[in-house]
Amino acid sequence: MKNNNSTAALLFTGIFLFLVTGLLQAAEPSLTLEQIWKDRYFAPKGIRLGQSMDDGLHYSIVENQTDINIYTYEEGVLQRTVFSTEGQLTNDQGRALRISDYIFSPNEKTLLIGVNRESIYRHSYVAEYFVWDLERQTLEPLSEGTRLSLPTFSPDGRKVAFVRENNLFVKDLDAGVETAVTRDGLFNHIINGSADWVYEEEFGFTRGFDWSADGRRLAFYRFDESRVKEFNMILYGSLYPEDYRFKYPKAGEENSEVSIHIYDVETGRTIKVDTGSETDQYIPRIGWTRNPELLSVTRMNRHQNHLELLLVDARSGGSEILYEEHNLYYIEVTNDLTFLKDGRHFVISSEKSGYKHLYLYDLQGREVRALTSGEWDVQRFFGVDEEHGLVYFTSHEASPLQNHLYSVSLKGRGKKRLTRGEGTHSPSFSKGFRFFINNFSDANTPPVYSIHRADGSLVKMLEDNMELLQKTRDHRFVERSFFSFETTEGVSLNGWMMRPADFDPAKEYPVFMYVYGGPGSQTVTDRWDASNGAWYQMLTQLGFIVVSVDNRGTGARGEAFKKMTYMELGKYETLDQIEAAKYLGGLPYVDEKRISIFGWSYGGYMSALCLAKGADYFAGAIAVAPVTNWRYYDSIYTERYMRLPQENPEGYDDNSPIFHVDKIRGPFLLVHGSADDNVHYQNSMEMISVLVEANVPFELAIYPNQNHGIGGGNSRLHLYEHMTRFLVRNFL
Repeated sequence: MKNNNSTAALLFTGIFLFLVTGLLQAAEPSLTLEQIWKDRYFAPKGIRLGQSMDDGLHYSIVENQTDINIYTYEEGVLQRTVFSTEGQLTNDQGRALRISDYIFSPNEKTLLIGVNRESIYRHSYVAEYFVWDLERQTLEPLSEGTRLSLPTFSPDGRKVAFVRENNLFVKDLDAGVETAVTRDGLFNHIINGSADWVYEEEFGFTRGFDWSADGRRLAFYRFDESRVKEFNMILYGSLYPEDYRFKYPKAGEENSEVSIHIYDVETGRTIKVDTGSETDQYIPRIGWTRNPELLSVTRMNRHQNHLELLLVDARSGGSEILYEEHNLYYIEVTNDLTFLKDGRHFVISSEKSGYKHLYLYDLQGREVRALTSGEWDVQRFFGVDEEHGLVYFTSHEASPLQNHLYSVSLKGRGKKRLTRGEGTHSPSFSKGFRFFINNFSDANTPPVYSIHRADGSLVKMLEDNMELLQKTRDHRFVERSFFSFETTEGVSLNGWMMRPADFDPAKEYPVFMYVYGGPGSQTVTDRWDASNGAWYQMLTQLGFIVVSVDNRGTGARGEAFKKMTYMELGKYETLDQIEAAKYLGGLPYVDEKRISIFGWSYGGYMSALCLAKGADYFAGAIAVAPVTNWRYYDSIYTERYMRLPQENPEGYDDNSPIFHVDKIRGPFLLVHGSADDNVHYQNSMEMISVLVEANVPFELAIYPNQNHGIGGGNSRLHLYEHMTRFLVRNFL
């Protein structure tokens, strides 16, 4: 028996399908959401890059999810298979297990194989690991029992350090003896050798230990998170749902107390590193120098605008400041630090000139020279080929929308561009910098993978995605074009636009805007969009113009443009998106009354704020997993840009959507995963409370047990069907 609500739902579904079918018939062959999100019909083929072998002439990749194969850089041809799970590692049905991780020993005679991976948070996971001896062709468990994480060979390949249940261990492979480096690890209290939630998410690492060059010592992190407050998530699916609790420091709340320790493998003695008397600080990086007696430790204040690089005596734990930097706003933590073999110099990046550039320093902390300079940002530092005295990096010198790979000498001269093709390049170098595998794409060309010599010359094409390119032609993909405009404040902003294939400038079209807009991010880049690109194509077939604009606060345009949102996240970003809506609304082929906006995470925050503060210009919005109050988000990210809420209450409240719901007038769809450990479900629940109190209508979609990505099973397809229905119903 059907009630009135279910009858109405069926009637609406029929109307929606009729509308969509009718609209798509004019543009056959069409795209479908099933093709995009279930069949992954438009997903580009990729190359799982794997690892360069030590000789720099070969690389390894996992193929068929079961085989580890070795290829040559020079010819790009298969040389041999070094391991296969077929007949070696199987499940209860006798099927070969999928390889989730693999690590070669330094001498490449031993291989660690990870299977049965189980994710913890965004980057962290545990797995079962096995040791494969390539010479003896034997396979043994690394450690019996519980799954473990982060196994790492010692430099001589005879030992493996790993983390299990918050403790650090060392396994002697020759003796078969496992030694506990720490014993006090305890869930939600003490973590040894890996990162807590907020360090993992915001400082981007999980492995919290490092071997010295001689293999004699292990430096490791210890997190005391006993005073950090817990956040709880309800996990559904059983008669009594599970209450999962984990430590999550929100803005202005207590962080873990972090300390660094050095373990002597031979003596079993552990010493604590002197990182100063202040405990309310961050230690975002550690790493051994080329000297096994010297450890480098990066220390930052809680405001993240004062960075110090410490040199630590491994025997005593004593430290001294090698390098120091202050910033009016904040300093972003990177991996741009390389100590040279001469033992006297290091390369580091800095934004001290107003743009991110590379610098050579000596071990007395004196700047030797700038290696790069100009009114453009270095994007990524790949390292130093010391044999030839060359530094490799990508930069936005040509355009904020594009990048290229360059080399420059350690003398700061002879800069050379190594990549061709206007678009986006993502190279991966071999050891010794003799070759690189390049991933190139532009806005209208799917990824192309190719092997190159260090001078940029082509060795071999690996994957050109011509099959996908043909699919885009068969399904009438339209081109993504770029534009720029000037706001009323005189600021030039970049954007891209996709118009229907049968575009008629005499007609007026609805506009669907995509926004992210967070600090240092970019959505307006000349690269293939493998995430939402096909959906945007579908929307153009439905009759939408699709647009994205990078507001102030985004990256690749220097420090002043990026950091001008400091202390007021959301203010200038929203003003710029409103300016974009005004600009678009002034175009003769745009219906200014049908401009909607969509975003996810920071973009969800932006779309909700735009609908509220820009109610005169935005007709509706979709916010997926949005931050609705900056007080709910984590300490490291939020305080980097806003300082503590105790210091900047107006900055937090003036630009949080939760305080502006009374201004919302257009249709609003709010989406969240109930098990989002990053942007908590709390954000949407609190938003709902004030929407109800203000009697503001809205639509809601909650995805049980889904995290920040809302993926897996049928969730992604269901979500995009829901969003598409919302757009068709309200704006077509």
